[in-house]
Amino acid sequence: MKVNGTPYRSIWLGADGRTVQIIDQTRLPHDFPVVDLTTMEEAALAIRDMWVRGAPLIGATAAYGMALQMAGDPSDTGLARAYEVLHATRPTAINLRWALDDMRALLSPLAPADRADAAYARAAAICDEDVEINRRIGAHGLTLIETIAARKPGPVNILTHCNAGWLATVDWGTATSPIYQAVEKGIEVHVWVDETRPRNQGAHLTSWEMASHGIPHHLIVDNAGGHLMQRGQVDLCIVGTDRTTANGDVCNKIGTYLKALAAHDNGVPFYVALPSPTIDWRVRDGLSEIPIEERHGDEVTKLWGRDPEGRVTQVQIAPDATEGANPAFDVTPARLVTGLITERGIAEASAEGLAAMFPEHAATAAE
Repeated sequence: MKVNGTPYRSIWLGADGRTVQIIDQTRLPHDFPVVDLTTMEEAALAIRDMWVRGAPLIGATAAYGMALQMAGDPSDTGLARAYEVLHATRPTAINLRWALDDMRALLSPLAPADRADAAYARAAAICDEDVEINRRIGAHGLTLIETIAARKPGPVNILTHCNAGWLATVDWGTATSPIYQAVEKGIEVHVWVDETRPRNQGAHLTSWEMASHGIPHHLIVDNAGGHLMQRGQVDLCIVGTDRTTANGDVCNKIGTYLKALAAHDNGVPFYVALPSPTIDWRVRDGLSEIPIEERHGDEVTKLWGRDPEGRVTQVQIAPDATEGANPAFDVTPARLVTGLITERGIAEASAEGLAAMFPEHAATAAE
């Protein structure tokens, strides 16, 4: 994607070929800081404190975190420590474990002297693969938008939750990829952007993406989606996911389940866009088996924003004695999901649908 006319990915290597560069997303939309990551610990901090976020980008950052460790300490002890530290950063997004398992399987058999170059090469490949996966997700999701556009006048109204855009991946995004590709084809679209409390990724990030790309959109409070659906103002919901079970249950940012319930009640198609590394083939019941990250209550009781003088500051919105409870994700049962938009096509949200789309994983899912 482009920022002020300059093409960016969400993660890339600096001129020295070793420093990893990212966008500190906690500072968007009011600032656009590029941060250098030079150690594995800095990569872990970036994931934990959400300078980077979104399941695919978390995985890519973890892969580069392993590479940074190999550049500094390629020993078996260093490899084991990197896996442990990075794996502990965030519990819900399965891409984190997927990327770490991939890197460890590659690096463990190698001599320590060969590990750094191999790690950087594989991390770069993971990033390139993510871009292509998301491009293909967009191509399949585009068909849904084209079908709606062909039967109605005016824009196709799409509601999305959290940020499943290029900032959450290496490029294109998952839920936004069909939107970007529809715009490129000249299809008129309008996006309802959920604010996505408490971290406001919709308000801060998705709105920034839409505005940067010139896509018509409105920011809405999280509770407005059902109202809009009741009045026929939403044609399609597309959201992302941090982990999807082998049975098609979808774990995504808190509030996704309520949108799925509203969509189901109003006959609005509810699709989830996901790259295949986000599928956890070892998990079948999302409600009982997926760990839900509990983040600090300050994210609920305080807000970041820009004051009239242009300063970015934090304000408290609750009484001093009030503590915030902050589950970061919820699980939407497969029965509420119209379909899963993958890089191979649109699958039914079921064990059978996913197994048919990814037969090489059928045996793992059946265990």
